[in-house]
Amino acid sequence: MSSNSRPRKWWRLLVVLVAGVTLLVLMIGAGVTWVYVEASVSTVGSTRFVNELAIPPLAPSRMEPDGTRTFELDMHAGRKEFLLGQDTPTWGFNGDYLGPTLRARRGEKVAVAVRNDLSEASTVHWHGMHLPAAMDGGPHHMVQPGTTWTPSWTVDQPAATLWYHPHPHGTTETHVRRGLAGMFLLDDDVSASLALPDTYGVDDLPVIVQDVKFDGAALNSSHAIFRDVGFLGDRTMVNGTLTPYHQINDELVRLRLLNASTARTYTFGFSDTRPFSLVATDGGLVEHPIALDRLRLSPGERAEIVVRVRPGERIVLRSNELDAGLGFWTQRFSGGDDTFDVLELRAADTLRPSPDLAATLASPAAPDGTDSVRERRFEANLAGINGAPMAMDRIDFTVTRGTAETWVVHNNDGMPHNFHVHDVQFMVLTVDGGAPPDALTGPKDTVFLPPDGTVRMAMRFDGPADPNWPYMYHCHLLWHEDQGMMGQFVVVEQGATAGTPPTHHGH
Repeated sequence: MSSNSRPRKWWRLLVVLVAGVTLLVLMIGAGVTWVYVEASVSTVGSTRFVNELAIPPLAPSRMEPDGTRTFELDMHAGRKEFLLGQDTPTWGFNGDYLGPTLRARRGEKVAVAVRNDLSEASTVHWHGMHLPAAMDGGPHHMVQPGTTWTPSWTVDQPAATLWYHPHPHGTTETHVRRGLAGMFLLDDDVSASLALPDTYGVDDLPVIVQDVKFDGAALNSSHAIFRDVGFLGDRTMVNGTLTPYHQINDELVRLRLLNASTARTYTFGFSDTRPFSLVATDGGLVEHPIALDRLRLSPGERAEIVVRVRPGERIVLRSNELDAGLGFWTQRFSGGDDTFDVLELRAADTLRPSPDLAATLASPAAPDGTDSVRERRFEANLAGINGAPMAMDRIDFTVTRGTAETWVVHNNDGMPHNFHVHDVQFMVLTVDGGAPPDALTGPKDTVFLPPDGTVRMAMRFDGPADPNWPYMYHCHLLWHEDQGMMGQFVVVEQGATAGTPPTHHGH
């Protein structure tokens, strides 16, 4: 072989190698581009609203001799026909999917007999409820198959739209996605005195919004590529109803919005961008009706809005693109570019007159931070909170009963999160150092945190004290919670210390 043929051979090999690498890079680039383009979904303008909205029934209750109002909830497996002619395996409370609406009044003592007829243990957490830690239904309160847990407490908080759902450590996303969720409505004298739409299922509607995806007849719970927020579906349903409509017979209708999705954040508004009035947030009534045309709700958040309709018209409740500064990549793969037509409201040709909303609704109920005895800081990311993933046997800190605190929560991750605190309602003091937007000025228990976002909030811990049973704080994007983005605290009397969390987590 000549000395000149050897370089030519290596040169040809180098050309082939470079061409192969270039082709591989182009193929990867094309694949990533295809995944990016296909990641965005929209049902806007293509939804045919053909199913009448299901209204969860009000749960029956019985009055015990001591005056306790007792409800019964039975967790069990079932089947539901979401798609015509196809039965989907589901879980539900007292039915095949979701659960009844529990309703109680401030000052009442309530008890809920929770029976587990599932094949695995679960819990029921009363999201937004102020109650003893031993009744909270967190991950320490596992209800084993074939057993019943009966928590009881006295309702001692303002009227609000709350909800209930499972909270087993490591599997919360799965249990909620299968259908275990329902509303818990609280009433009081203040709400009863106001001229708000209040006929349940008529002009006062529960609106439990979930995103779903079907694999044949089955609910698909898989996480698509790059979806580090958790499960994101390609369509929505309300109260377990796909493509729902509801007939409206009154000039004003109150929508109790609940984001019961496990990862998706919605930006609600109407198809014609009409204004609506925000009258309540997570923990109850706001001070004055707030005029909005967009409302962002992350998983676990609730809001009550009142909208006016005109005779004979049809308007659509819609979820718009998320405007939270997420960035090019995160915006697409966190569902920020997705849009949905959620619910159609069909106004009758003749409508019953509705009184105008009062200018003042309620006095502020949450602390304003002026009497906080300490400030706590929380750094939140998928690896844990303050650098530590959840540990069931570790109490992260103690709080003195009767005191107020200011918590500062910073999302130092590159993905969106939110932050939920058990037992209390807090007041958002600042967002990224500035005044909170109007939609965050009411009592809250869950708040959205975009990447590098910081929220400062004030809360009061009224007890009762219990050094052993903890409350949780966590991200309510449920896959993040399952990965350990959660901590726990106990409320103690002045000078007391934390005890030991329960080691037996079943009932």
